[in-house]
Order: sequence, then structure tokens, then C-alpha cells
Amino acid sequence: MDTKSQQLYQQKAVELLKADGEKIAKLIKVQMNHLTLPQCPLYEEVLDTQMFGLSKEIDFAVKLGLMEREEGKTLLSTLEKELSLMHDAYTKK
Repeated sequence: MDTKSQQLYQQKAVELLKADGEKIAKLIKVQMNHLTLPQCPLYEEVLDTQMFGLSKEIDFAVKLGLMEREEGKTLLSTLEKELSLMHDAYTKK
């Protein structure tokens, strides 16, 4: 594969993974807005399942050489921080 194609695939992979992360954040926001408490098993199940799925997607992209491992860790870390802030804001209501 030529370098230009590789870079295009890498860029697309990162965009798709970031979009998946944004979907997780939106899903959690919707749950919180509909009075699903952060201590609720449903909330925890959705969060755990979605984050696990995203981590597996990132692992797959890393194995294909479409993303650097550190970039994947940063993506997950950023999402975890955002979700933590949402949780804190919700519990301080």
C-alpha cells in the first residue's frame, strides 16, 4: 500500500474511533438526562460495555497499524475524563 493510502486509512480510522467515543458520551448524557442514576446497574452496564467495545476497536486499529497505541490511550483517557466530569456534575445537582 502506498504512503498516501496508508495515511488516508489512518486518518479515517482515527475519525471513526473519535466518533464512536462521542456517541458513547452522548449516550451517557441521554441516560443522565432521563434520570438514570450513575449508580444504576443499567448505567454501569452501558458504560462498561461501550468503553470495552471502544477499547477493542482501538486495539484492532493499532494492530492494523492505523493508529499508534499512545494515540488510542489518549482517546480513551480523554473520554474517561469527560465521562467523569459528567458524573461529577450530575451527582452535584
